[in-house]
Amino acid sequence: MQLDLDNLPSDTALLHRLVRDIASVITHRNSEIQRLQAIIKQLQRAQFGRRSERLDADQLALGLEDLDVDLSAVEADQASVEASAPTQKLRPKRKPLPDHLPREEVVLNVDSEKCACCGGALHAIGESVSEMLDWVPAQLRVVRVCRPKYACRSCGTITQAPAPERPIAGGLATPAMLAQVLVSKYCDHTPLYRQAQIFARHGVELERSTLAGWVGGACWWFAALHDRLCEHMFASDHLFADDTPIPVLDPGRGRTKTGRLWVYARDQRSWAGPEPPAAVYVFAPDRKAERPAAHLTHFRGVLHVDGYAGF
Repeated sequence: MQLDLDNLPSDTALLHRLVRDIASVITHRNSEIQRLQAIIKQLQRAQFGRRSERLDADQLALGLEDLDVDLSAVEADQASVEASAPTQKLRPKRKPLPDHLPREEVVLNVDSEKCACCGGALHAIGESVSEMLDWVPAQLRVVRVCRPKYACRSCGTITQAPAPERPIAGGLATPAMLAQVLVSKYCDHTPLYRQAQIFARHGVELERSTLAGWVGGACWWFAALHDRLCEHMFASDHLFADDTPIPVLDPGRGRTKTGRLWVYARDQRSWAGPEPPAAVYVFAPDRKAERPAAHLTHFRGVLHVDGYAGF
């Protein structure tokens, strides 16, 4: 709702209705402002208050996301009761959409190729192009593997192509399906029970235990790949090594303990080396010197490290 202060209506009933609408919007906006101020105070207390009241970074980010949403809603309410045309808010320059994304072109043409004023023929002089980002929902599909059978009329021999090997013996998941479950669990931090709920919305009932079996079966394949990667990496002549602490669940104590993730990287691009960049991660429950010693048993090259005595 926008009002032209230079051309106000003269109808008393219409003016009364406009005043009531404006008062209602202002009341709603004030309540939103009070709620946002309460959220800001809570976040400040969580960030700068006592240690027991503080939030971790992820929880704080969630709170700030909700705050941004609420602020946008308040700005929309405020713009609806502007007496004059609202000035356009300056926004940061938007980055162009990536070129690798597929484009679907929608052409909105005029109704007629004749001029509405004089009836003359219209000719193209240019076009206005804008882009919007669209989302195509994920789609589950069924891959049917058909193996025709053939029989010999002379000897009765039956011939059929062998069944293809599956990543999980007797399982339904294709490699792409396993990749989706693993990326969702370990990269997007989506637990298996939530993934089961997502699949259920697509009409496919998958138990959490089934998904857990898929993850375990995929880890069996990755273990061989990890061993081969370690063998390839530790045969290099130059490596960079370091470790970082990571929290590990400790069910017996009901909290987490600190483990170590050792990383060994190879990057010869700075001196135009022949080997491509690569990295391998090895988990260890602690930072004892015997951990890197065991990892580097067969390494005979130059190791670039910090001052940790274990190296």
